[in-house]
Amino acid sequence: MFAISQIARKVLTRLFAVLSLLWLAACDATGVTMGGGGGGQPIDPGAPVAVALLVPHGSSAPGEAALARDLEAAARLAVADLSGVRIDLRVYGTAGQPGQAQQAALNAVADGAKIIIGPLHAESANAVAVAVAPKNVNVLAFSNNPTIAGGNLFVLGQTFDNTADRLTRYAVRQGKRRILTVSSNNLAGQLGAQAIAKAAANSGAQIVGNVGYDFSQEGVVAAVPQITQTASSNSADAVFLTANSAGALPLFAQMLPENGLNPATTQYIGLSRWDSPPQTLELPGLQGGLFALPDQGKAQRFRARFAQTNGNQPHPIAGLAYDGIAAVGALVKTGKRDALSRASLTQSAGFQGVDGVFRLRQDGTNQRGLAVATVRDNRVVIVDPAPQGFGGAGF
Repeated sequence: MFAISQIARKVLTRLFAVLSLLWLAACDATGVTMGGGGGGQPIDPGAPVAVALLVPHGSSAPGEAALARDLEAAARLAVADLSGVRIDLRVYGTAGQPGQAQQAALNAVADGAKIIIGPLHAESANAVAVAVAPKNVNVLAFSNNPTIAGGNLFVLGQTFDNTADRLTRYAVRQGKRRILTVSSNNLAGQLGAQAIAKAAANSGAQIVGNVGYDFSQEGVVAAVPQITQTASSNSADAVFLTANSAGALPLFAQMLPENGLNPATTQYIGLSRWDSPPQTLELPGLQGGLFALPDQGKAQRFRARFAQTNGNQPHPIAGLAYDGIAAVGALVKTGKRDALSRASLTQSAGFQGVDGVFRLRQDGTNQRGLAVATVRDNRVVIVDPAPQGFGGAGF
């Protein structure tokens, strides 16, 4: 049995707990039928535009009440920041339930809403999109699950595809082309491994193997020898981990180097952010590793403004509500009656959000400008800045 370091133990306090709200939002529905259409409601550019915000007010799930509060606060902050645009923001509670979310959406459309921002959970987002598709209303949901995107449903959350593509392209430019993926045997791991495989195919890299593991401490420990052996026998020069710091990442970051997978010669890459909690940065396997994160200058400015206005730091995904309003506001400002149509929402120039530039894609997913970071001396160092616009480096 491996001994677990004190650093790893600090990080492992949340190991294999219930996944964060980011994944609750992403992975509670797969293989569902998307809403059709996507043409969008016409607007009167000279009048206030009614926008519905669907958030989990009334939810009994731990933490969702605070999240609902922060999503609404971020949306109201965005409305206040708009110049020359009048948004009539109307907030509807969903209690985190698909049925209530669907009814809230129908009520919103009956009240005159031209577009819907939210809801949180993938299953609820799908139910909403299907219900309002016949009304020609588009939906910008807070999910990051690409399996629900399409038709009149767009996802605002940062997707695995986006992250994997950014990191893989950078790794290839550094000469790392033979990638071994390590993924958990659950939905998050499967989606992560698929995203890395797609990114490799698009960037000229090769997946030389994939090692799956059961989502338990025993499963992680048992997978370590298989990972090191597979990396060696297949001459992998990079190991791409789907694990996050609330899951298997601390164990892998300690045990893989101890068992011969040297970070100095094998590039470690992470699909999740490694900078939270801060103790994660002390793990030996992460030194010199690569992960992606948003434009930190813009993200910090949003957090500071949010805290000044509301008296608390925003939930990590509260900024998605700001982004949704910012996109709608930018489109309404064009003065076009079809400002909220699919064609307008998917404009190639994209939008400026709290974490940097982003755009909605034709398939209902999104693309966000991300920075590539490494860990040096237990600190985050940006090695490739987030792009400021589309069409340049970083995409």
